Amino acid sequence: MAVTSYRRRWTLDDRAESVWHSLPVDIPADCPGLLVTLTVPPVEGAVIDIGCEGAAGWRGWSGGARQTFAITPNAATPGYVAGELEPGTWWVVLGLHRVPIEGVELLVEAVTGPVDTIPGLTEYADASAAIAVPARPPRRTLPASSGLKWIAGDFHAHSLHSDGSTPIANLAALGVSAGLDVLAVTDHNTVSHHAELPALSKRFDLGLIPGQEVTTDTGHANAFGAIGPIDFRQPAATWVKEVADRGGLLSINHPLGGDCSWRHPLPEHPPLAEIWHSSWLDHTWGGPIAWWQAWGLEGTTPIGGSDWHNPTSITPPGSPTTWIAVDASAEGPDELPVATLEALAAGRTVLSWSYTAPVLVRADDELIALDAPGSLVISPDGSRHAIRTDRAHLPAAPGPHLLITHTGKVLSTCA
Repeated sequence: MAVTSYRRRWTLDDRAESVWHSLPVDIPADCPGLLVTLTVPPVEGAVIDIGCEGAAGWRGWSGGARQTFAITPNAATPGYVAGELEPGTWWVVLGLHRVPIEGVELLVEAVTGPVDTIPGLTEYADASAAIAVPARPPRRTLPASSGLKWIAGDFHAHSLHSDGSTPIANLAALGVSAGLDVLAVTDHNTVSHHAELPALSKRFDLGLIPGQEVTTDTGHANAFGAIGPIDFRQPAATWVKEVADRGGLLSINHPLGGDCSWRHPLPEHPPLAEIWHSSWLDHTWGGPIAWWQAWGLEGTTPIGGSDWHNPTSITPPGSPTTWIAVDASAEGPDELPVATLEALAAGRTVLSWSYTAPVLVRADDELIALDAPGSLVISPDGSRHAIRTDRAHLPAAPGPHLLITHTGKVLSTCA
């Protein structure tokens, strides 16, 4: 057993140099485990993140949710990837998210050797096993174009693999209860949760989409697909191409989300943007739509996400709901995630505030407004069309349409 310790006062100058700082740890051959502990004094204004990079690549991230983690060949703290500890130089990665004016003294201790107890693992496994599969609400069938069908999804949710409060099994249970067909699990700066998704998809009969929230202090983006970790320390300008080259899809998250608003320059627009987010509480506020229009509607498909973390989150999974027009032959938890990513790449989405809320869909050469009497449809050219019935049909002009109330409350968007 060997102990590597770092005690240092970190200052605003360190944060100005870089948000990310790496501390080396030597991993010998046949190392049975690594246990890392970060000690942060109770200093107001200090928010410190932690993660780990192995000699052969990224091994996980806790952010500010944990201050201790372990990795062994067979098990790891949620948020970290278990597996052989390849010999060489590893790195404990610190994120100086917030540093007070007077600085903060941190202690990092890395112990190599046998690990008796994996922090967080037993509690996670016990909680996961206790989650039952709930009943699904009555299925809602929306009219769709020939060869397609609409399924319901949520593209933003967190578990105990990052700063969520619950195992993925509970996310799946909440998704089923909300009527969802697919749910993306998008823990921060890690892909450790991906290994759980296939078995849980079958257990809950829900398509769990592998995702990761590429997280920095100047903007977040979701990378969808089993594409391996995207390095959040690299310039955001590289993310779109990197994700696309690996066969995934990148989405800008909550672009008007407080201190998480998108502020990275990009050479090209990503294929997706989380226009609808749980933080959009005032549905008469036109900011998200205005951002989307200013960003440029062409080539950026709108999606929605609850960004669920815990029971105190603003909205539950499925609020808002993203409806995706997938191949009508796609069935089951194995096929639906793949079909969903294909449909997102093709731009076939509709958004509503919940599974049962009013919605505007495209079906062949028609737009159909459902459960929205007394509303208005705004076409791309700015013209308005009054909706008088629970099921109203309009000609389907190309481009995005809005469904709003007479007071301007946004009900649905149709890409």
